[in-house]
Amino acid sequence: MKYGFVLPYGDARIAADFAFEAEQAGWEGFFVWEPVWGIDAWVCLTAAAMHTQRIRLGTMLTPVSRMRPWKLASETATLDHLSNGRVILSVGLGAIDTGFAEFGEVTDRKTRAELLDEGLDILIGLWRGQPFNYEGKHYHVRENNFFPPPPPVQRPRIPIWVVGAWRRDKSMARALRYDGLLPNVFDDDGKIREMTPADVRAMRDYVATNRSATTPYDIIVEGRTPGDNPDRAAANSIVQPWVDAGATWWIEAPWPAPDQPTDPDGILRRIQQGPPRIS
Repeated sequence: MKYGFVLPYGDARIAADFAFEAEQAGWEGFFVWEPVWGIDAWVCLTAAAMHTQRIRLGTMLTPVSRMRPWKLASETATLDHLSNGRVILSVGLGAIDTGFAEFGEVTDRKTRAELLDEGLDILIGLWRGQPFNYEGKHYHVRENNFFPPPPPVQRPRIPIWVVGAWRRDKSMARALRYDGLLPNVFDDDGKIREMTPADVRAMRDYVATNRSATTPYDIIVEGRTPGDNPDRAAANSIVQPWVDAGATWWIEAPWPAPDQPTDPDGILRRIQQGPPRIS
């Protein structure tokens, strides 16, 4: 099990300072959210990269449907070079109640899924380098040799974690094409429900049966643990069952309630307390 931390809110300076503290405290990943309008995720991660040496850096998460794929390819590849190969890209459809309609972004779920699929195709194609052409329903890219940048440091590519709806076959098939699963679990009525270790165990079996690639594959779970008692957090029902079920990353996610202010001091204190590592 590896351990990451999501910064729920903060500017680039806070991201740089908190990422440094996270690395010192033993966290293996540091993530920021990517708003429609707000503090820029890639500027924050760039600042974090300049103050760290080992910790992985990524978004949680990037809604590809509202991105220019070539811009996202540029940002991720540039940061991968700056960080010497430490980028993780988490992607999904995104939450439309965060400003999609207000800024004229696509809100139709099917169209956003198409844009996600085509965007990822373009992203990976550009990372590979020229010559690259693409003809899709929404995007059309002709070969461009105007100062092409070098490919990312990581091989075969920057790891991509994809939101997958369990068990919706089309959504899961998309996630299995990449490098990690950020699960959403739905009940029989089509509503999101709380995920259990039994769900993760079933996902692990599904991945083993249905994924053709032999490269490593991550299953990521989010939650909160009491930093003032790491032994209890690791040993009781919070973390150990997820390890036993086959999850590979625990993401500490101190998302505040919508009507509550973020507590930077509390977030920093939790970072410094370190991850709920299993001994």
